[in-house]
Amino acid sequence: MHKLVAPFALGLLLAACSKTPEPPAVVTPATPAVHASIDWVKPDGANIDAVFAQAKAANKPVFLYWGAVWCPPCNQIKATVFNRQDFMERSKLFVPVYLDGDTPGAQKLAAQFKVRGYPTMILFRPDGTELTRLPGEVEAGRYMEVLGLGLASVSSVKESLATALTPNAATLKAQDWRLLAYYSWEQDEAQLLPKKERAASLQKLAQACPQEQREAANRLALKAIVAAAQDRSALPDPVAALARVQVILGDAVQARESFDVLVNYGADMLALLAPKGSAARAPLQNNWNMALERFAADAGLSQSDRLSAVSAKLALLKLDLPKDAKPVFDAALLAQARAAVALADKTTTSSYERQAVIPNAADLLSEAGLLDESDALLKAELPKAISPYYHMLVLAANERARGNKTASLDWTQQAWEKSVGPATRLQWGSGYVNRLLELSPQDSARIEKAASGVLAELEAVPETFYERNRRGLEKMGRQLLAWNARGQHAAVVKKLAAQLDAVCAKLPAQDEARAACSGVFQAQAKGAKA
Repeated sequence: MHKLVAPFALGLLLAACSKTPEPPAVVTPATPAVHASIDWVKPDGANIDAVFAQAKAANKPVFLYWGAVWCPPCNQIKATVFNRQDFMERSKLFVPVYLDGDTPGAQKLAAQFKVRGYPTMILFRPDGTELTRLPGEVEAGRYMEVLGLGLASVSSVKESLATALTPNAATLKAQDWRLLAYYSWEQDEAQLLPKKERAASLQKLAQACPQEQREAANRLALKAIVAAAQDRSALPDPVAALARVQVILGDAVQARESFDVLVNYGADMLALLAPKGSAARAPLQNNWNMALERFAADAGLSQSDRLSAVSAKLALLKLDLPKDAKPVFDAALLAQARAAVALADKTTTSSYERQAVIPNAADLLSEAGLLDESDALLKAELPKAISPYYHMLVLAANERARGNKTASLDWTQQAWEKSVGPATRLQWGSGYVNRLLELSPQDSARIEKAASGVLAELEAVPETFYERNRRGLEKMGRQLLAWNARGQHAAVVKKLAAQLDAVCAKLPAQDEARAACSGVFQAQAKGAKA
């Protein structure tokens, strides 16, 4: 599985040129209901109190899934976890709540539960207190194990963390350490720790974790390195960290236990552990590549994970190149990329999983410089994709990589026009406006038409102005204000602000949504600070 989907993040083969192309895979049609054998509760509106009242009365935990129809990792979860018989059976032990980002009230609920990235999965006690956030990036079998640990746990992850950071850490049980290690730290949203404390706290956890809990200790150590790399903070003992990672990479079993971290964050970790020009760089990169080779060939991993392993090899090779430099990859690596994509395309038959696999495969081809092959794969998939508008964004990115701004904007516009669901349309539409401002700032008429179209679709209800919706609108507002920094587009911005004011005026005066709505076109400095 993969990292969370951020707004407009384009996820991570056609047969080799020397071979006859394989016939297209037969795709299983998408089912109208999401895994009907699971008794999903789908909240109606922004109030979920009745669900927790039901859970408390039945003394059952609550499993909250937050996702979107178009989201590749969400569809990977549906194809590899939610369709498992053991998950369906286990769902009878909890109240399964399905929260799609486009349903009424979903964005307000997302703000309530502090969820951002799709997918986020949270396990709650019957009384509504949070137990843990489940890791969507691990393989399905490991996911089921962590879910089982969460359901059986007496302590929440927050309670275990508090103990682990004190001299009483030795009182924690093995399952407590595993839940800490497999907590979805990337989706924490400051529920356990402020972001600025995450790296140091993970380092303390890794040191406190009993070494006989090798897998948990390794995972915590790797997560600490990732957090430090992302925060650009120093490691307390870089020599020990480097040595530990070398041991993990060199042991096939230990590396496989943490394959998702090594694949998804390899370039970040390598740059921190072995800076460019250091004596450690070449041997560490070599060992990393050997581990990635094993993952790419591992039939026990999903096709998406195997594709990501090849993508990670490319990322390591591109690590020290200038931002706009075009790398030249050797023929063997290009052949590996093509073969990995061809296998994934041929063997992935579930429509849910193809929504994850095909964009990932196309992105691999794009990263390898095989833009025409990436385009061909995506265009062949458009008629049968669950959400083809996501694929159109990858096509837009390919055109941008070619330097073809007009075609890139046309694909981005088409993606918006084809998108479905109020939150998705707001996300795609505001993204289209931002791309216009970046690539064609002189086209005032097109920018005004697009931005006005986005605002025209806003529903004048408080739920509209929360979470992803709010962030998308605020970013669009900041970009438009920056575009008008010298007052050269004042008439357009004034018209758009008036259009939005008419929507804001319909919101309840005391609701924070009204302030959020009114703040979209406020002073540029304030917007930048936000």
